[in-house]
Amino acid sequence: MTLQIRTYPDEVLRNKSKVVKDINGKIITLAKQMAETMYLSRGIGLAAPQVGEPCCLIVMDVGEGLIELFNPTIISSEGLAPFKEGCLSLPDITLEIKRPDAVVVKGINRNGKEITIEARDLMARVLQHEIDHLEGTLIIDRISKAHRQLISGKLKKLRQENT
Repeated sequence: MTLQIRTYPDEVLRNKSKVVKDINGKIITLAKQMAETMYLSRGIGLAAPQVGEPCCLIVMDVGEGLIELFNPTIISSEGLAPFKEGCLSLPDITLEIKRPDAVVVKGINRNGKEITIEARDLMARVLQHEIDHLEGTLIIDRISKAHRQLISGKLKKLRQENT
């Protein structure tokens, strides 16, 4: 079953997600549904708030297989590089965002085991982008006010379509 992807300006995208305390059948089913939704939407990452669930869960696949990560936290980062990013919750908007190009992320897998992911380039970027969603941060929050004004027409159109 696919889930509805929430789009800007849906308030659920601005809320801070809750830590997953119990990895049970319900949350594993949510992870499976999120992965299916991500693949069908031709995305490479999806965070639970994007489907209306305020919990700390992300799924992603940058071509190396599906990763499901509960309670992910960035523990270190290095470098800084600009890269064009899109977002399933901001359709038709692509922005150049500067982020670290290498990160180390800790989280929990579906078996309840703590895992550490050392990522570079695209995988590092997707991890950071999806973890931002868990904090209520969107890519439009990572650009200057002047740049936001340049895309204000697109944002206004999204607001009108989704209210």
